[in-house]
Amino acid sequence: MPKIKVTYFDVDGGRGEPIRLALHCAGLPFEDHRFTFPEFAEVRKNTPFGQVPTVDIDGQTLTQSTALCRYFGKQAGLYPKDDYQALLCDEVMDVIEDMTHKLVATFGLSGDALKTAREALVAGPLTTYIQWLEARLIKQGEKYFADNRLSIADFKVFVTTRWLSSGQLDHIPTDLVKKLAPTLVAHEQHIANEPKVKAYYDKRA
Repeated sequence: MPKIKVTYFDVDGGRGEPIRLALHCAGLPFEDHRFTFPEFAEVRKNTPFGQVPTVDIDGQTLTQSTALCRYFGKQAGLYPKDDYQALLCDEVMDVIEDMTHKLVATFGLSGDALKTAREALVAGPLTTYIQWLEARLIKQGEKYFADNRLSIADFKVFVTTRWLSSGQLDHIPTDLVKKLAPTLVAHEQHIANEPKVKAYYDKRA
């Protein structure tokens, strides 16, 4: 069994969380190396691109969260084998990455600049992404985003929906997803109650 170490912020969210969930579902033990936000400046010095998450597998450092999600999703049986269903899974993961990138771009702002930038995101891209995700989920049957079963795409959306509704993002209304896409809220609750997901968070608690 490989020796695996996940390095990411000490939060139950973000780009690192779907990887942790996939590893848990795969039954692969891993070192969950968490660090605080003030420690990031030092941590990033030891990463290939100054960003996280990174995953060390038997001493080899690997990057790119979606690629890691896909790899460990396969290990956990959470990635479709059918090419078209895999495409649907990848499309959703890339939409989440686009959304996350736009949000992360505002992290260095403060005061009125942050408020203006976040309000513009809410009025434009975030609304577009959220409504697209809901429409895609409804088209797929409302429970899962691909293959009519749990996939790594569901983890990516689950983590992002929780983040948007958490109150951690200033000037992002906590009821934004609820107002725009109630089916996504139901999806979040459904994924939270998946046995392996629930077991992971019960253990974390």
